[in-house]
Amino acid sequence: MGCAHTLSNYASTSVPLAESFKLKVALASSNTDKTISQATDKTAEMKKAGLDDGYDENDEYGDYYDDSAEGEKARIADPIEPFNRAMYHFNDKLYFWALKPVAQGYKFFVPEVARISVRNFFTNLRFPARFVSCVLQGDFNGAAAEAGRFAINTVWGIGGLMDPSSGKELNLQKQDTDLGQTLGVYGVGQGFYIVWPIFGPSTPRDSVTLIGNLFLYPVSYIEPFYVSWCIWAYEEINSTSLRIGDYESLKDAAIDPYVAMRDAYAQYRMNKIKERKLKIEKTVPQGDGGSAVEQKKPIE
Repeated sequence: MGCAHTLSNYASTSVPLAESFKLKVALASSNTDKTISQATDKTAEMKKAGLDDGYDENDEYGDYYDDSAEGEKARIADPIEPFNRAMYHFNDKLYFWALKPVAQGYKFFVPEVARISVRNFFTNLRFPARFVSCVLQGDFNGAAAEAGRFAINTVWGIGGLMDPSSGKELNLQKQDTDLGQTLGVYGVGQGFYIVWPIFGPSTPRDSVTLIGNLFLYPVSYIEPFYVSWCIWAYEEINSTSLRIGDYESLKDAAIDPYVAMRDAYAQYRMNKIKERKLKIEKTVPQGDGGSAVEQKKPIE
């Protein structure tokens, strides 16, 4: 989805480019005639019965939920759908015509172990964004874990090429968070759906990640500017080479790939913010000195 498909490990853009592949988890389904037939029949039955799916096209800033037995489902307003569809198809073509062929050639010549090391290096380099996000969220345990990871991986991991901090002995796991999630934790609504050219799916709230990472990513300060662009492009090629086939699977399994991406993105971001809120509630004591409230709160 950045270049039609990418969600990275991480956070480089509005929604981390290579990170988009995680969206396929939210839409996992088999690409069979039976699946399509069942989905079509269900939609027809709902329309015939006059059932409302909980989505209001007139609400530009709403999250919509389905409290059915299948679990909470998120929806997102899409008032600029024609523009978004045009950008989706642009990114889709960019992926199949440019990024995928280059990534496949790169994959052929570079062993997987080397490509994983490169991914680890860039993940370590993106430490500032994750650290600042944890601090702003009041997740000081997460911030400490990120600081520890950066120090250990930089020194003992040979500049971040290896990830010894995630081993059983230390178990310092990467905090999968960003500035968009930080705003969500504080109750800022996601707004409407946006598909940026090259960068992929986002919202006004999550676009803050794109701007924030411009200042928090060390590569952004390399001169001349086109060198930093080349490094960013290499990072995306390397990340894509480790995920070839994921975007294709999601696209092939969807009746309407654009709608599938949009709904999966809204669900993914809602779940990530919910996880961050619950984590903070469990680790940050309340004002009365008691333990954090365990009850789930609605995500705005």
